[in-house]
Amino acid sequence: MKAFIFPGQGAQTIGMGHALAEAYPEARSVFDEVDDALGEKLSDLIWSGDIADLTLTKNAQPALMATSLAAMKALEAEGVGIDAASFVAGHSLGEYSALAASGAFSIADTARLLRIRGEAMQLAVPLGLGAMAVLLGMDFEAAKAVAAEAAQGEVCQAANDNDPSQVVVSGHKAAVERAVEIAKVNGAKRAMLLPVSAPFHSSLMAPAGDIMAAALAEVAMNAPAVPLIANVRAQAVNADDIKGLLVEQVTGSVRWRESVMWMAGAGVTEVWEIGAGKALSGMVKRVDRSIATRAIGTPDDVKAAVAALNEG
Repeated sequence: MKAFIFPGQGAQTIGMGHALAEAYPEARSVFDEVDDALGEKLSDLIWSGDIADLTLTKNAQPALMATSLAAMKALEAEGVGIDAASFVAGHSLGEYSALAASGAFSIADTARLLRIRGEAMQLAVPLGLGAMAVLLGMDFEAAKAVAAEAAQGEVCQAANDNDPSQVVVSGHKAAVERAVEIAKVNGAKRAMLLPVSAPFHSSLMAPAGDIMAAALAEVAMNAPAVPLIANVRAQAVNADDIKGLLVEQVTGSVRWRESVMWMAGAGVTEVWEIGAGKALSGMVKRVDRSIATRAIGTPDDVKAAVAALNEG
């Protein structure tokens, strides 16, 4: 049993998806559709722009979705559709990619939603006031204790439970900086601030949650063709709950470790990471080494995946 998983912010690189667009007209059409939906040539930025501009939240989010959907369209062109998966899941913004891949939202609507989401998350907290940090070698319960000690009247929360040894904390910059120092004293192998411009997945993002609730209310949604494992519940969810959960996701923790555990319990033995990078595959392996992983971000990756599927 397979799950298709979709990467989140941090996976972006200049040039991602270009080889797919060159090799598959179906993949190229995804980038064209996203460009049209946003009224700008985001594809130029993705393929030949400046990494600092691509990393801006408002650009990175639709860009990563476009790359994931291009990879999905390439797979479909080779005869492997979304129905080859029993579940879909995505890390933070990747949840939107998963929903677009499974037909819940159109690509154009997803691009517009992610542009709104990126801008809203950026504007929710004044620049320099918030921060995020990764704590390595520390599990979720230990990271929550560190965050609670570091808060001191400010916001500091365990935001991403990525795997048994990687947790991200988020909140006011001073509190997150305290968390880094406390974590180092309390056994973290490494603790460091992340190069992000806002405290994602913390209560400080509440204004962005309100904006997303309004935006999602205006968008048509179909039931996904494949069940979604939602970040905030770490299990497959009913279609009727998805929009509400996407709003909760803005301020809620990304429960990725638990999501992978749920997949394994549901019988998933292989995950395909669709889009840029291999970060999620590494996390999956650190949660459950028995789950096979495959990253699909280039035409060669697509061909290899299809060949493996046909041989199986």
